[in-house]
Amino acid sequence: MGVFDKAKQQAQQWTGKAKEAAGRATGNEDLENAGKRDQVEGQAKEAGQDIKDRAAGTVDDLKDKFHRDEE
Repeated sequence: MGVFDKAKQQAQQWTGKAKEAAGRATGNEDLENAGKRDQVEGQAKEAGQDIKDRAAGTVDDLKDKFHRDEE
């Protein structure tokens, strides 16, 4: 995962935490729920990117193995 993507997803989670806390402090349930949504969305994006990165790494490992076997 790119450093920029990871930072962006973590920032979304932190923003969500801040929104949730502000909503809870002011009694604004909509803001609190929006914060929770932001956190879940950021976590889901981060998990999806991690899966993509692992899959790409596995493909690269297999390519390297087959290439070495051919030599």
